[in-house]
Amino acid sequence: MSGIRHVAVAPTETRRLSPGDEVTPHRHDDHQLIYASTGVLEVFVPEGTWFTPSVRAVWVPGGTIHHWQVHGATTVRMVGIPTAVMPSAEHVPALVAVDPLLRELMIACSEQGPAETPAARRLLRVLVDRVRPSHEAPTVLPTLQDPRLRDVQRVLESDMTASPSLSDLGKRVGASERTLSRLFGDELGMGYTAWRTQLRLHQAVLLLAEGRTVTHAAAACGFSSPSAFVSSFRTAFGRTPGSLYR
Repeated sequence: MSGIRHVAVAPTETRRLSPGDEVTPHRHDDHQLIYASTGVLEVFVPEGTWFTPSVRAVWVPGGTIHHWQVHGATTVRMVGIPTAVMPSAEHVPALVAVDPLLRELMIACSEQGPAETPAARRLLRVLVDRVRPSHEAPTVLPTLQDPRLRDVQRVLESDMTASPSLSDLGKRVGASERTLSRLFGDELGMGYTAWRTQLRLHQAVLLLAEGRTVTHAAAACGFSSPSAFVSSFRTAFGRTPGSLYR
């Protein structure tokens, strides 16, 4: 595909970035863990947009076309993992739980660069042994395929403070409530309300990264109250927004 860079070896490095900095679409033969130890990271893959603050890393399997962007002043830790080191790894992007030990391993590996010495390779193997999937709800905004669902997303994003029903949205995009409900289930495996919460959470997390308050983010993204937003955030990330964005 034109415009897609091929980087055979996935970088292992630390980047300290400014709000809005991004990396253009590319793929590499190695697997890679991408972790924002500060700020918020968005990783875009064909299936959707993965987003997370510093309690999760994003697992990008070898060969996956992706690009990413940061929000807020962000330190990104990247660790390339040769497929031979993890031959049975997940073949789809996923979130990885970052406990204190994995966090320190990610920092140490990304600071030392590619694992070219015996000591560096031993450290990488310890990191690989600590990689675990996140058990919280995945924070991904799926890429919508049906044009009617894409129209629904555009309507909601035009005014995130509104809470139209699926019936109201159907009238605006030219589809019945029943049809839209079926499309959400068939295409995404989730209902309209669950998907809308993901959309709101995605936008709210970006606002927090910009320095907005919990109250502002909750109101701007259509949550019924700050406590409702905090509850959704805790369900997704296992932490409150206040504990991550003081």
